[in-house]
Amino acid sequence: MDDGVHFVVFDSALGELALAWRGDGARGLCGSQLPAADGAALRALMLRRFPGAQELTPDRAPAMVAQARQAIQRLLAGETADHRELLAIPLDDGAVPAFERQVLALTREIPVGQTRSYGELALALGEPGAARAVGRAEGHNPFAPIVPCHRVLGAGGAPTGFSAPGGVETKRRLLLIEARAAGQLTGDQQSLF
Repeated sequence: MDDGVHFVVFDSALGELALAWRGDGARGLCGSQLPAADGAALRALMLRRFPGAQELTPDRAPAMVAQARQAIQRLLAGETADHRELLAIPLDDGAVPAFERQVLALTREIPVGQTRSYGELALALGEPGAARAVGRAEGHNPFAPIVPCHRVLGAGGAPTGFSAPGGVETKRRLLLIEARAAGQLTGDQQSLF
């Protein structure tokens, strides 16, 4: 495999997603993409993000990519309530600016079924007045849903802005899937008797 960018497209409960990596993938994923309007739009989006990238079939992807794909499929199918499964996916984030990298690292630590506000993340970074900067960093997240920016909400729990295709509705769908996986929806809980 050459040192260029490669990507795979795969199915999930939310629709087709894509994962990208450089060379043999030893540095980790350099990007992921939530569903677009259709497969053609998703592929076009990946080629805009990574000009000259080559699409490979999943069977030609490195093992790390297959593991990432399986973890994402499990998350979006509501089959995992453990965020550590996504934390195990290595990310090639060297091109991400330092502040954004810090925001994304904190975001990765938010457990499935939980949320934080932009202000809470700013405070955790030691920058209490940087909620808008945190929001911009989340908006530039190149690794959704591996870096679960959908778990970051506006003040008062408002599901504000989401730059992925489908916008806030996609954010709500992701949060609902995760709430079910975490057993937070009453109708999904098992009877005690």
